Amino acid sequence: MSAEATNPATPGPATPAPTRSAPLEPGVPAAHRRKARPRIDLRRLGRAALLGPTARDRLPDAIGHVADAHRAHYPDAKLDPLRRAYVLAESSHRGQMRKSGEPYITHPLAVTLILAELGAETTTLTASLLHDTVEDTEVTLDQVRTEFGDEVCYLVDGVTKLEKVDYGAAAEPETFRKMLVATGNDVRVMSIKLADRLHNMRTLGVMRPEKQERIAKVTRDVLIPLAERLGVQALKTELEDLVFAILHREEYEHTRELIAENAGRDDDPLAEIAEEVRGVLREAGIQAEVLIRPRHFVSVHRVSRKRGPMRGADFGRLLVLVNEDADCYGVLGELHTCLTPVVSEFKDFIAVPKFNLYQSLHTAVTRGDGQVAEVLIRTHQMHKVAEAGVIALGNPYAPPAEDQPDGGGERPFDGERADPTRPGWLSRLLDWQEGAPDPDTFWSTLREDLAQDREITVFRADGGSLGLPEGASCVDAAYAQYGEDAHACIGARVNGRLATLSTVLRDGDTVQLLMGQDPASEPSREWLEHAHTAAARIAIQRWIASHPAPGDEEASGTSGTGPGPSAGTPERPAETPARPVEEPVARPASAVADPPGASVRMAGCCTPVPPDEVTGFAVRGGVVTVHRVECAGAARMMSAGRPEVAVRWGDTTECRVTLVAESFGRPHLLADLTEAIAAEGVAIVSATVEPPTQQRVRHTYTLQLPDAARLQGLMRAMRDVPGVYDVSRARHPETAAR
Repeated sequence: MSAEATNPATPGPATPAPTRSAPLEPGVPAAHRRKARPRIDLRRLGRAALLGPTARDRLPDAIGHVADAHRAHYPDAKLDPLRRAYVLAESSHRGQMRKSGEPYITHPLAVTLILAELGAETTTLTASLLHDTVEDTEVTLDQVRTEFGDEVCYLVDGVTKLEKVDYGAAAEPETFRKMLVATGNDVRVMSIKLADRLHNMRTLGVMRPEKQERIAKVTRDVLIPLAERLGVQALKTELEDLVFAILHREEYEHTRELIAENAGRDDDPLAEIAEEVRGVLREAGIQAEVLIRPRHFVSVHRVSRKRGPMRGADFGRLLVLVNEDADCYGVLGELHTCLTPVVSEFKDFIAVPKFNLYQSLHTAVTRGDGQVAEVLIRTHQMHKVAEAGVIALGNPYAPPAEDQPDGGGERPFDGERADPTRPGWLSRLLDWQEGAPDPDTFWSTLREDLAQDREITVFRADGGSLGLPEGASCVDAAYAQYGEDAHACIGARVNGRLATLSTVLRDGDTVQLLMGQDPASEPSREWLEHAHTAAARIAIQRWIASHPAPGDEEASGTSGTGPGPSAGTPERPAETPARPVEEPVARPASAVADPPGASVRMAGCCTPVPPDEVTGFAVRGGVVTVHRVECAGAARMMSAGRPEVAVRWGDTTECRVTLVAESFGRPHLLADLTEAIAAEGVAIVSATVEPPTQQRVRHTYTLQLPDAARLQGLMRAMRDVPGVYDVSRARHPETAAR
């Protein structure tokens, strides 16, 4: 069954279900919370479910809370589909129990209530009530289609898991692939999945600890990033807290203590600042609602790590809600005029919305004692979308309200409306997943893709635009625009200037890609070092796999064609026997200069290794420094008139190279990276790890390779470690040119 178990003594934070205005967050004084509907007693609902269906003209008591929440968003919604869906779900699940002993029907009821609170329309709620029937009962998709129509059938099919008996270990990644493809046609599929996972995470307490951790890791790596991309912050924040409580128990307990200590304070600086803000806005004649938004557990943990000891105002933020867009800027002007603003904290996500539909003004104000309060300013409509994302859009595929004969009871929001059916990140994901050669490659690449949480927009020379993740290079732009035809790309102009394909693009850049005319053009294998998107890497890897060069199999350390692990759990690649690790050798790769006998050393700016194309320059003491031909330091010396010295690689294939791995912070990352390096038969001469900045970690390794041909395979193996988003050759400022 897709819903695992329920347990009233869940190990995670006891966060109530979100309300329409703002989800309540843990550790907050009751005085600061808005009045909300009481938490549903699932045991009571379960007992009601056992009573069976009611009369046809009455709504079953068990879904009364769902109906109330739904009517709060859609006063004229027709509830008959919900009644019929509940009757079918209850009768088909009757006799099935969750692992804690509750009737199984309590799970689809809870999932549907979550979606109803967030403002999902009737079709989504109907499918939510039925989302486990096809998977866990005798009900078929044809029956669902006949009874409820094609839309509900599509949503139920989209969230139905693939059978392990048919797919084995590939069932989970292939289920997610199926679900994402379905989401590409209807984002409501993922809305149901996210609510389903939230209830399962809330009720994970009766599972074995190892299973709790496995489910929490998949939630962290896949479901939470998807919730962020779809803008469903109410689900994302609670999922983060529940994962935090399972995977980081000590930090979670420490954070809970911090929140409890702050809740016991006699004074509340945030409440005092809120009252001051209300006074400023009253005097300005601006009608606004000023609320206190307590931070959730993970947010408090991040702030405490960033700022050190927490102060009273750090435990929450102020939320100012107004009616019109123009009022947002009016509030901003009054706050910056009457209070002391922290200019560096200002961000305008109204003029430039985030890629997940989020709009708001962010600022911060300070008072005399040094307390700083962060302030969010948005309209009521923006707040609904900020909390519920695509769920708040109702049915984005329905015709406009004026075109519907019944007046459009399913379209509650007028005005601005973004089409979420195919945002840029989802289009890219759907494109590259078609080329993922196997489930393991898809699974590892999906996690890497979702770890890239910022987007940029670059403009093509023809006036079009490309949406790319932050850090993307011209290589990524080429494959985003031309697909596999980008193999013929020979260069680029960025903002009118010639640039290498490795150039990292910035938001707003204009990119003109220069394409070769030779149909037999082929990509450089070094492009993998600069490919940041999954689409580019998979296309290049597919070409390399179909055009093997001598030594490729040895360099990759595997006979498979995929870059990901060939077996093992989604969290960790399968254990592979490590090759005998060579003892570190003091000498670097051997290069020979002309005239013979000259002392040779490798330049630190480009760290050349075989088989790089190299050149040399004489420096003081008769020493010849060896540079890669494309090195910027070599170009500077040539432009200064320094004569080149002919150099070539000697007979030895050994080399020493410095690699930089950039990753997102997570437990056991260093162990996994060193294990991947050892599995490639490479010796670590030295390693340094810089302190994390903004959840990102930079690792620098000096490595001794027994064979230079293994370098590309080593870099691929390091990139495949979950959490690592880039591996590159070290480049240092040129110091040997004098």
